[in-house]
Amino acid sequence: MRGKTYDEIVVGEKASFSKTVTEADIHSFSAVTADFNPIHVDEVYATTSSLGKKMGGRIAQGMLSASLFSTLVGMYIPGKGALYVSQSCYFKRPVKIGDTLRAECEVMEKMEKNRIRMATRCINQNGDIVVEGEAIAIAAKHVEDTL
Repeated sequence: MRGKTYDEIVVGEKASFSKTVTEADIHSFSAVTADFNPIHVDEVYATTSSLGKKMGGRIAQGMLSASLFSTLVGMYIPGKGALYVSQSCYFKRPVKIGDTLRAECEVMEKMEKNRIRMATRCINQNGDIVVEGEAIAIAAKHVEDTL
């Protein structure tokens, strides 16, 4: 699947994909980012601390969920040849091991310099929005850059 050029992208266009969050994902994300906050990796802490009790046990890193937006930008809209410029995030609900997230984006605006602005959100298996925000990406100008 090739990416889309700026001229091929249409305001209102949408893309999505789903991923189930596993314990291995949380540990791998911790290894890459060095985020070993015990609310993510320590079952005892996550079930006995006041924060853990409030969250209902271990939770995934917020940025793990938000990182799914990078897949949308790099693989779907604009796709191959795109450059991710910015992302805002509002973390609305915790994500637990076993949650299936659907990451979604919708093109809101075509801007100057081949930039596009997109609404982004992750929704869990219960239909709850867990992360939402906006992304800006630079789309490829030429088809050969999307191959």
